[in-house]
Amino acid sequence: MKFLREALDKVKPHFEKGGKWEKFYYIYEAHDTLLFAPNHTTNSKGVQIRDAMDMKRLMMTVIIAMIPCLLFGIYNVGYQHFLAIGQPDAGFGDIVLIGLIQVIPILVVSYAVGLGTEFTFSVIRQHPINEGFLVTGMLIPLVMPPDIPLWQVALATIFAVIIAKEAFGGTGMNILNVALTARAFLYFAYPSQISGDVWTYIGEGNKAIQGFTGATPLAIGAETVENGKNVVASLSAYGNGWADGIYEFSNMFFGFMPGSIGETSTLMCLIGALILIFTGVGSWKIMVSVIAGALGAGFLLNGLAVNEFMAMPAHYHLVIGGLAFGTVYMATDPVTASQTETGKWIYGLLIGILTVVIRVFNPAYPEGIMLAILFMNVFAPLIDHYVVIANKKRRLQRATV
Repeated sequence: MKFLREALDKVKPHFEKGGKWEKFYYIYEAHDTLLFAPNHTTNSKGVQIRDAMDMKRLMMTVIIAMIPCLLFGIYNVGYQHFLAIGQPDAGFGDIVLIGLIQVIPILVVSYAVGLGTEFTFSVIRQHPINEGFLVTGMLIPLVMPPDIPLWQVALATIFAVIIAKEAFGGTGMNILNVALTARAFLYFAYPSQISGDVWTYIGEGNKAIQGFTGATPLAIGAETVENGKNVVASLSAYGNGWADGIYEFSNMFFGFMPGSIGETSTLMCLIGALILIFTGVGSWKIMVSVIAGALGAGFLLNGLAVNEFMAMPAHYHLVIGGLAFGTVYMATDPVTASQTETGKWIYGLLIGILTVVIRVFNPAYPEGIMLAILFMNVFAPLIDHYVVIANKKRRLQRATV
């Protein structure tokens, strides 16, 4: 890496004040600090204790934790393609190739458009590049269906970066999760592409010739409110003649079902959760409390069941939809989540409860994790405020005694 360090040092004067590329200094600085630890300290006096961990490396840890979901998503897109055309025994290489053809363009558009937007704001406003999009650029493709038009990915990314992030001052200032804002924008602006039936890629060579659609597990659950059929039996029997049993519990846990690119596999999300918890990047309290809230709401609805969807076993909520993915990668966003330790428990519990409530009682929108997290993003500062007030009152009481 020495040659790279020397090359960056050689061109640095051109980006500093008075250089011919002065206005692009923060773009240079972003690449420099991404590749190497910053060489500046917090002050000019006193003892300094430094390590290689900074914001960019923190974000890289989250990206590493998302790689299992990305890799499995690529495989699953290809697998669903061959399953839909009656070739479930296709070779691993063929499966991965189809997945790469569908997923990589979405990933490239997300990063290119998002970083381009941030670079533009950096040059205009002359402020440092925010590191947050290193994670957001990966999250946006993972919450998208594999057939999403690339221009919609670009439009949603621009909207999310400007409205949910730059408008509030950049990374660390936003109150809404940026990736979920992109998905919410598409959900309300272009609902036919982001919601409804699941699309499975069916192509010939590198050219897509048609799409195969089918109901999602949550949509099947919502339908049982009207038809009175048992949810578990309906899920197990679903297949439409092309993949009977695709919504068995084990299939949904491992992720071998159609859905958004990165959210189908609960197992991959668990691997990502372990990475985030082991490195101290993700809050285990939020993850545990979201799961506890979802299970608690599920058990309560089981006891009060007046229809089959309410009677669906509570643990099924953990493997259908995007609850696992949202719990691990969205709810734990350190910027938009609660900051106090008590607040994290309250924040997570409410997300889990709201997710199940939205799923069961809103047949027009059977998924709930996206709206639940965005809703609680708004209330996170209020939760922290009252937690701090309560702590102050307890301390004052002890002081008085």
